[in-house]
This record gives sequence, structure tokens and C-alpha cells, in this order.
Amino acid sequence: MEKRIEELLKGFHELFGETSPVIYSAPGRTEIGGNHTDHQRGKVLAGSVDADILAAAAENGSGVVHVKSEGYDMITVDLGNLEPMEAEQGSTASLVRGMCSLAKDRGYEIRGFDAFITSQVMQGSGLSSSAAFEVLIGAVVNGLFCNEELNATDLAIMGQAAENRFFGKPCGLMDQMASAWGGIIAIDFKDPAKPEVRPVNFDFASAGHSLCMIDVGADHASLTHEYAAIPAEMKKISAHFGKEVLRDVDEAEFFAAIPALRKEAGDRAVLRAIHIFQENRRVEELCSALEAGDFESFLQTVRRSGQSSWMYLQNVIVTGSVQEQSAALALALCDSILGKRGAFRVHGGGFGGTVQAFVPDDMLEEFRQKVEAVFGPGSCHVMKIRSQGFMKVEY
Repeated sequence: MEKRIEELLKGFHELFGETSPVIYSAPGRTEIGGNHTDHQRGKVLAGSVDADILAAAAENGSGVVHVKSEGYDMITVDLGNLEPMEAEQGSTASLVRGMCSLAKDRGYEIRGFDAFITSQVMQGSGLSSSAAFEVLIGAVVNGLFCNEELNATDLAIMGQAAENRFFGKPCGLMDQMASAWGGIIAIDFKDPAKPEVRPVNFDFASAGHSLCMIDVGADHASLTHEYAAIPAEMKKISAHFGKEVLRDVDEAEFFAAIPALRKEAGDRAVLRAIHIFQENRRVEELCSALEAGDFESFLQTVRRSGQSSWMYLQNVIVTGSVQEQSAALALALCDSILGKRGAFRVHGGGFGGTVQAFVPDDMLEEFRQKVEAVFGPGSCHVMKIRSQGFMKVEY
């Protein structure tokens, strides 16, 4: 960390002069259970990881924000216009504009600042670099202009709104909550304005297993339509019952209405709804298993979650893709290597991206070598749960 801070400050001073900046950190996240349940006001088990994004930031006395991420072009945002811009959708600048706008909407005066950023949460890593970036910019704005009055849930809700309204991606709230809060948390999104958060205390290392994230090398930047199709299909299902989201639909009534739903929404939508109903129950099972120290039951439930995502949610292979099925191949490798030990599942949004595995420590090196023989050196990341979410870094 000392080396990273040294390089961060060097980069900031080279760009913006000798102003003394403040340093903030926001971690990436891992979804442990609750695959695509958050946008249906469901339940999620998630955690922050020990890969983070760092920002050195300071006010610049102007009405303009400058953000330079290492390896990327400078972003410039004029605070005179904090409305969503159609031409800016899908860009990092839209997230900066969104976070500043949403802080202003809460009654704070947002002024110009300069920020230099370095990241261990690389784009496409499956650790939600976008959510970590949103929370990080929120932390900067919170520290510089909001008297540090915004809490973790505030920053998470702002991050989701920035991604929905400014970036143009209809994401749920899980990624931002896990990054902002830190540790392992169970989240109930029944009331999206006030999600219920419960810390779950468990040390995976004590169970003799390592958390591995496999980067399969697939680009998901152009797959917003695939992610958006899931909430869109659930909207069709819910509308049949006069409801907005699946959380408000009675499961027994849903199953009784399947013949009509097949015609109205299609079979894939029906299967995806079945996944979400069952996945919400699995989150409770995962929490109970960890809190009881029953790690074997936890692993079995993780496997069932992965099977459901593959069979019912269908977020492993991009629709119509034949040549490129990298996530499916990674799952097959995990199955072959681990056999009946450990657990594995598609991670997060899916459609490429990453696969999550809980690997017995005595198999870790073998597992890593075999995975990286297929997906390349460095594709198997061994992660640890980070106990703290967004934070100011003292140096």
C-alpha cells in the first residue's frame, strides 16, 4: 500500500501541481449469492474484496472537475451542466457527472476538483469496477464538499442512480452496496430506498478454502442489452399480476399462471422468474450456513445457485453465441478439477465476465495452474474479503 500511495501521489503532482490531496479508497465486490435478485427487490449475500481503487483528490478553485485514471484519457466535467447527457452515455465521464449531480440534489455545494486514480479493480474483472468507481467518486465528493455526512447506503444509492440515469445501464443496487459497506453483508432490497443490511461474520480462510475469481477474458462492454433483458422480462411477468417487481408476486400464483405467462412473456422469462424465487431462498440458506459454521452446506448451496443461473437464469452464454462460450468453459473446468469438492458458479451479471470458485487450500495451486493453462497467466485471482468499504486513507 505504501508503494501504491507513493505512485498515486507522484501521478497527482505531475498532473496537478504540488497541492496536498486527500486519498480515498473503494473496494471491488464479490457476489456470493443472489444472482440477479437485487433489481427485483430481492435478497443478496455479497462482500467487498481486497482489490480496490485509490484516488488522490483536491479542490481546484474552479467549476470544473478533472479526473485522470492511470492508463486512460483525462475526463473533464463542467459543473455548470449536471444534467444527463445522451452523447455521454456509456462513458466514465457520465458517472462523474452523475455523482456530482446527485450530491448537489442532496443540498451540497459541489465545486471543481482534480483527481488522479489508480485501480486494482480492472474493467471486465467481474469485481464491479464501475460500482467501485462510483463509490470512490462519491467518497471524494463526500469528503471534499459534504462534511463526510453521506453514509455507505447513501453513496450506494447515488452510484446506482448515476449508472441508471447518466450511464444508461439498468443495474440493481447490490454492487454499490457491497463496495460501500465492506465485509460480508446480507442485503434485503424490499425497500430500495432503505435496504436492510446485516453483517455476516465468517472467515473463509478458517474453513480451509480460498476465494478465486476466474477472469475468462470476455468483453462485456457491449452486452448491456443482455443484462437489461432480465429486468425487462421480469417486468412482463410482474405486470401480469399488476405488480412492479417479482418480490411482490405470490409464488404459488405465479406457478398457477405459467400457461398464460408462457404466451405473454415467453418461456425464458418464466424460467428466469423461477430462478429468482428460488435464489432469494438460497440467500437465506447461505447466511444461515455461514452463521452456523456449516461450511459444507454453504458449498452445496453455492453449487445449486450456480446450476440455477446456468439452467434457469441463462446468463452464462451470450444469446446466439456458438464460437465464444468462455464462461461455460470455465465452469466445466471447475467441475472437472474440483470434482465433488469446493464450489463454483457464474459470477455477477454473467454473459462472460468471471466465474467464482471456493477452492480447498490443498488444491489451490493445482487449480490455479490448470485454469491459467486455458485462460492465461494471471486469470485466476485469489481474493480475500476486505472488512471495510469506502474509506479515507491516512498517509
